[in-house]
Amino acid sequence: MAIRDILLARRTGGHVHLCHMSTRGSVELIRWGKERGVNVTAEVCPHHLSLTEEAVEGYNTNAKMNPPLRSAADVEALQHGVRDGTIDVIATDHAPHHYDEKEREFSDAPNGIVGLETAFAVNVTWLVASGIVELDKLVDKMSCAPARIFRLAGGTLRRGNVADVTVFDPEVEWTVDPSRFRSKGRNTPYAGKTLKGRVHQTIVDGRVIYRHEG
Repeated sequence: MAIRDILLARRTGGHVHLCHMSTRGSVELIRWGKERGVNVTAEVCPHHLSLTEEAVEGYNTNAKMNPPLRSAADVEALQHGVRDGTIDVIATDHAPHHYDEKEREFSDAPNGIVGLETAFAVNVTWLVASGIVELDKLVDKMSCAPARIFRLAGGTLRRGNVADVTVFDPEVEWTVDPSRFRSKGRNTPYAGKTLKGRVHQTIVDGRVIYRHEG
């Protein structure tokens, strides 16, 4: 599907944005398209940048998602794709589910995890703290680049722009406790993991809509 859409964009001159990339092969195809001047952009989710298929061992439904988690080689290729610009955007694919939905046989459980509340910290932990990308590049991938690509208001702190701001400390470490999520969903494969990077405030259109407490 990736190469089909890249070739269609090449033939028509249109723009194609590929969501939820998860494999080394897709990264190679996107890089191939960009090298030939195709207007292709792509995104990846934090879980595909940090977890492998080993997370579903024991039929852990909290690690069941679509696309599924892949191999360590795929994770490495995606990380390098973020670093070299092949991957333009990091997006959460936030997909919360009720506890009862996930607490069933693996084949019957729905795909998806709570992605929003751990996104920044997962990216800081696996990308910034590990030296794969600098913090300013991570901010670009999560905020500025999406706004540029889709011509949206925001993604900048310039005077007169929409006051959508996230205040964070990239050095704070914390342990993921799903019971403290603001989301009604608790389905996360990061439960109990220590992550680096804490969001302290989220401001939307000038209004504080989230403030970390405790």
